[in-house]
Amino acid sequence: MMMIEIAGRTVGVTIDWPQMDVKDHVIWYLDRDFTTPVRDPLWGHIYLSDGLSALTDSPEFQQLSRIRQLGPTHLIYPGATHTRLAHSLGVYHIAKRMIRALLTYDETPTISREYVTAYLCAALFHDLGHYPFTHSLKELPLEEHERIAARMVLDGPLATRLREKARVDPEIVARIIDESMDDGGLSEVKLFRRLLSGSLDPDKLDYLNRDAYYCGVPYGTQDIDYAISRLRPNGKQSVALERSGISAVENILFSKYQMYRAVYWHRDVRVATAMIKEGLYRGLTDGSITESQLYGHTDESFFADFGARREEPFNLIRRVHDRQLYVSAADVGFDDTSPTHRSLERLEARSAAAGRLAGIIREETGRDVNSCDVILDVPEAVSFEVAFPVLDGKEVIDYPDAGTVFTPAVVEDFTRTLRRIRLVLEPSVAASLSSPHELLAHATTGTH
Repeated sequence: MMMIEIAGRTVGVTIDWPQMDVKDHVIWYLDRDFTTPVRDPLWGHIYLSDGLSALTDSPEFQQLSRIRQLGPTHLIYPGATHTRLAHSLGVYHIAKRMIRALLTYDETPTISREYVTAYLCAALFHDLGHYPFTHSLKELPLEEHERIAARMVLDGPLATRLREKARVDPEIVARIIDESMDDGGLSEVKLFRRLLSGSLDPDKLDYLNRDAYYCGVPYGTQDIDYAISRLRPNGKQSVALERSGISAVENILFSKYQMYRAVYWHRDVRVATAMIKEGLYRGLTDGSITESQLYGHTDESFFADFGARREEPFNLIRRVHDRQLYVSAADVGFDDTSPTHRSLERLEARSAAAGRLAGIIREETGRDVNSCDVILDVPEAVSFEVAFPVLDGKEVIDYPDAGTVFTPAVVEDFTRTLRRIRLVLEPSVAASLSSPHELLAHATTGTH
């Protein structure tokens, strides 16, 4: 019985739904119920159901429209002002296409409509826990964004919206988002976790394409139609890639490398990131701010809060806001066999070493060099995920053994090429030095 309105009166009518099994019903649901369009410059129309459309109206989701996807990258690539909300819609769009394609195979396990909807909600909400300049805050002692997102899904008005509008259990959505949560032994949760996070996942397929599009570079472009068409079910808890689709993962890996080299770790992007990170780290260390004060900000409220503070470390944040960036005065490749280099992976060790370099500059130049005038930047190790099952006929093999050029040694070379230790200096301090490379050598080898 369904209640409908006729001539101003609500009446009950009986509808003869098509006779179909669970899988066919889910396909019918995906094809028929998603009719609300959102226009996206990258993917064209993204279609939502009425329930999911109501979820995008929530304040928690709308806050993502005020957080840039790439943090300070727009200072170097002015077009990079796209938001986490746009990215989240893109992830949802690709996630929906993936599950729709997989459902056409007889081998795909039976999955209920509720679990499919929960997976789509997880794709939509996977970034809810992000705060501004996430990459600048990566090394700070902060809670993982997936855990924050899961908590937001489980508590308060968002949980009510999920139950009432999307007709799903918030617990299932949270478990798909946050892999630290118990999966409850549910094969559906395990499957959707692997779909949402892996070598060939909707998050990566969207952000590489979207970031490249808005930065105006060609490196991140992916053929998602082909990539999705090569996915196959692999038991009840996983998916695999047809051997003919190896090039799709190769393209992703090389695109990711190029995007890191040209965009994500562009020299001046690293400088801006290092300045924000150092300012916040010093603020946390001297007690000017607390961890709880870092949560819940948009880009503008972040700068309004921390940029307005008068303590010296926050001058670094003001300068980033005004694009008064420091300069990268010298750099050296990161050597993971060097104990000194490895020690500099810790933020507190880098900050202490930068303080010692500031002392050396004061002694050699006679300048009144502030400890915040010198920063050492060491990017974290990049993860190039290659643990992906490949279908070779009826046999399942590991991706590195499937004839790809991206062997573990090649992937290691990628990471080594990208990582560089940088000496970042206030411009007038940099101009006063005759040999900043020798100064950096002091921090990285103990010689000067």
